[in-house]
Amino acid sequence: MTKKDEIKSKSENKKLIKEKDLYSAAYELFTTKGFQNTAIDDIVKKAGVAKGTFYLYFKDKYDIINKIILQKSSGLIKEAMQKTKEESFDDFIDMFLFYVNYIIEYLKDNKLMLKIVNKNFSWGVYRRAIMQPEQHEEMREVIDILIVNMESRGTDKKESEKILFMIIELIGSVCYSSIILEEPYDMDTMKPILFKTIKKMLEV
Repeated sequence: MTKKDEIKSKSENKKLIKEKDLYSAAYELFTTKGFQNTAIDDIVKKAGVAKGTFYLYFKDKYDIINKIILQKSSGLIKEAMQKTKEESFDDFIDMFLFYVNYIIEYLKDNKLMLKIVNKNFSWGVYRRAIMQPEQHEEMREVIDILIVNMESRGTDKKESEKILFMIIELIGSVCYSSIILEEPYDMDTMKPILFKTIKKMLEV
């Protein structure tokens, strides 16, 4: 490695560290103070960087929270998919319910993440997976498995996508209401009927 390459490498590492520090600071502040009560000044102060540095990586506060949502959601989706693949399922509905249950149990143990991600975990991630499949392989894989299986049961692709959208929205809404607000009941009480409803929707 030449001296020039070494300097470039060190510079890139410093940039990565600063970006990571900004992500960490923003996530902690958003989960403790709330998004509306957190200013960019708060984020850069906690990250220990200059305000101008923030704008090298993010357009504004909305840009960083959207990227945090995508980062956290994609990470959870990937983990849930890996765990599901480790199991052996003959029925795709059982496979999907296992997958959903893994995500629910994770969110129950990580309420701060759920507060940040909120309903964007559902449709937001689904939409990005449709628009940019090469960047969201795990979500695209889940979508493809479900749509292919629904099509094999006689449901056309367009209708399958609509059903999947409703299922994803249902899961996101119930998780937030039952885990964060405990309304109308806690998640353990709601889960059996949620799964029963999902199963009926997939069996059309």
